[in-house]
Amino acid sequence: MSTATEATRAAIRPVSRSVRLRRSPLGRTLVKLPFWFLIVAIAVYALFPFYWALRSAITPDTELFSTPVQYFPTHPTWAHFDDALSSTFFRRALLNSTIVAGSVTLVSLAIGSLAAYALGRFRFRGKSFVLYLMLSMTIFPQIAILGALYTMFSGFHIVGPIDFPKLYDSPGALVFSYLIFTLPFTIWVLTSFMRALPGDLEEAAYVDGATPLQVFWKVLLPLIAPGLVTTGLLAFISAWNEYLYAVSFIQSPTHYTVPVAIYSFSGSSGNAFQFPWGTVMAATIVVTLPLIVATLVLQRRILAGLTAGAVKG
Repeated sequence: MSTATEATRAAIRPVSRSVRLRRSPLGRTLVKLPFWFLIVAIAVYALFPFYWALRSAITPDTELFSTPVQYFPTHPTWAHFDDALSSTFFRRALLNSTIVAGSVTLVSLAIGSLAAYALGRFRFRGKSFVLYLMLSMTIFPQIAILGALYTMFSGFHIVGPIDFPKLYDSPGALVFSYLIFTLPFTIWVLTSFMRALPGDLEEAAYVDGATPLQVFWKVLLPLIAPGLVTTGLLAFISAWNEYLYAVSFIQSPTHYTVPVAIYSFSGSSGNAFQFPWGTVMAATIVVTLPLIVATLVLQRRILAGLTAGAVKG
């Protein structure tokens, strides 16, 4: 009898105050508070440079370095954006960067998808060696092959019935040099997508009389659309923001890309001791906005592309 009574008392034992506090809405909020504080700190750390660039772009030159620091300009102005967009060589640089980055993206996806189809769906000797060779090409820093590329591009010239222009100091030099780094990454990522696709789809298409090229174009390629969007956007951003090769292989201002054009604003102010920070920040905002918009528009496919390739088919 005493045992049953003790068991009943243990069953109806009151919950402690700390447990009730943790189970209450206030307690759950307090438990999650450090997590949200960490999220806010990371967001501020990541977004503050972009905010400061935007603040500097709309702040007059007389208030840029005023003390104490003004985090919100009292007299915002759009003069810096007008100076950047009214520059002929900057508008030309936007067009050049669009052509170069777009060409690099299209060529990388075209060649990379075909190579990924061969590496991901067919069996042949040396496939692993080719994959690791592609991966090793992304390890070397850009400056390691800068001298060899400069020698090759400066001496490359086709003479024949049609006199082709020199590759050096042309957008073609940037396209060829950027492909050295974007193409291996594209092939490596798309190969994982091709491997993850079930083989039943491919076998069914072959039974229906489809050729390997038709299977690739009509069956497999639409299924790896998230991977194409992800790798294509990363290749575009890499080519759009590249500076080292652009400043090394391009000498004519008419062929400048946006990173070189932004740096060129330092010599266009007319004063060797004054750097046009406001104009540079305005140009930086103009250059960055298309990438942000593209990322926000394609964010679902990007997230699907970043996760789908890790699923084993």
